[in-house]
Amino acid sequence: MTDINHLRQLAGQLIMIRFPGTELDAATASFIKANGIRAVCLFRGNMTDAAQLSKLTADLRAVMGPESLIAIDQEGGAVVRATWVPAPPSAMGLGAADDAGLARRTGAAVARAIRSLGFNWNFAPVLDLNNNPYNPVIAERSFGADPQRAADLALAWMAGSHAEGVACCVKHFPGHGDTNVDSHRDLPTVNKPVLELELLELAPFRTAAAHAPAMMTAHIVYPTLDADNPATMSRAILHDLLREQWQYRGIIITDGMDMHAIAHRYGVGNAAVRALTAGADMVMALGTPQTQEETLAAIAAAIASGELPIDDVQQRLARLAALARDYPCSQPPYLIDAADRVVMAEGWRRALTAHGDPQRPAPGAKLRLVVRQDVVSDGVSEAGVPAARVADSLRRLYDVELLTYADADAFDWTALPQDGRFTILASTSRLRYGEHARRTWRPDLHLALWNPYQALDIAAPALLTYGFAAPALDAVNDWLAGELPASGRAPVPGFGAPLPAHT
Repeated sequence: MTDINHLRQLAGQLIMIRFPGTELDAATASFIKANGIRAVCLFRGNMTDAAQLSKLTADLRAVMGPESLIAIDQEGGAVVRATWVPAPPSAMGLGAADDAGLARRTGAAVARAIRSLGFNWNFAPVLDLNNNPYNPVIAERSFGADPQRAADLALAWMAGSHAEGVACCVKHFPGHGDTNVDSHRDLPTVNKPVLELELLELAPFRTAAAHAPAMMTAHIVYPTLDADNPATMSRAILHDLLREQWQYRGIIITDGMDMHAIAHRYGVGNAAVRALTAGADMVMALGTPQTQEETLAAIAAAIASGELPIDDVQQRLARLAALARDYPCSQPPYLIDAADRVVMAEGWRRALTAHGDPQRPAPGAKLRLVVRQDVVSDGVSEAGVPAARVADSLRRLYDVELLTYADADAFDWTALPQDGRFTILASTSRLRYGEHARRTWRPDLHLALWNPYQALDIAAPALLTYGFAAPALDAVNDWLAGELPASGRAPVPGFGAPLPAHT
């Protein structure tokens, strides 16, 4: 009989874990060693600065060995984890700039920064087509709605990353763009004819299949491909379509199995086994030590019983080992931070998009800035830019009175003083506006500093930045000062139409 410790070591190589804190504590190090774990994903809570993070990744490498896979979500825009390195524009910002060369330079700059921190795997770029304006979790994370152009820009971004030694993982196969449900919270369905999926959602992934070293699965049901299972646990999608029909040879990794779409419906151990037997190479076991233990035990039992054949396991391990060899973990010094900040600033500036003929207030004008009180994270993105920071940025040009609100559905726009101040609304969350704001809010200028679709909610001229990093605010100021055109073009439908008349 195969030794249980050996089985657990095999199982451990098929999972990626996360852990809390900014240091590798003794219990986590022991768990990693005991179970042969070779892959971790680090999040914002694991990071404080470059020195701390570099030590953490070095400690992880020492425990996990030379074929470590240390991953991060450093997409750009609102989805970044290391927030002190040069801030990349979001994918949709690059879509608005529509320059593959810029996308490649951006991907390279992202890779240089995170490789110097000890990462060799980046869960980016996003290949989802954002063809649903009410998508609560993708939006500006997508390069756009056109499958060919989105694929071209994503592949350019990926080529830049690979040239700098960081493996990419495109996501979320076979497409998370046309949903109005966040799979972190529930199980979405994309119910379209197969032909329509092939022309839209599947197209960029099929284009990328020859180039992407890894793909991340989506926790979404596609009934016309598999009526019974989400893609993460669908053999028809992962094995029959991706492996056999498309001949994909890279890594298939699941999205986080702690997400409600999976964990609350199937149980983490059962779901992990089902994902691996469907064709996944690695399960992202991002829950607690208890759920990670449950996952390991379930995978080890599946190997022992033959439900997960040992030959299949060895094939998965070989693919994972090849990825680690092709993109080894190292920490070269980061020598061109300043130059990379110039690249990133170019992306933010060229992304800036006008909607509805926005007008600049006069130099030194009196402004009223309306912004929500709190900054929030949806669990995927970093929290938005604080209201005071937006006000301080605009105060470089204007006399700014800041007015914040707690609840958009209750804020009375008509109660604003009629004192001649130029009124700017700055949107600093991803949430779309409700009926009350859509019907009654009438700013002179709307700064959509995160989700560009918010500009469709408010009947006012707008500037779209596709993100709220400091270079985005600088680009807005340069436009306001008349020093920068808003030359970007929104790469999704709906932004060419005239604004509705004010009522």
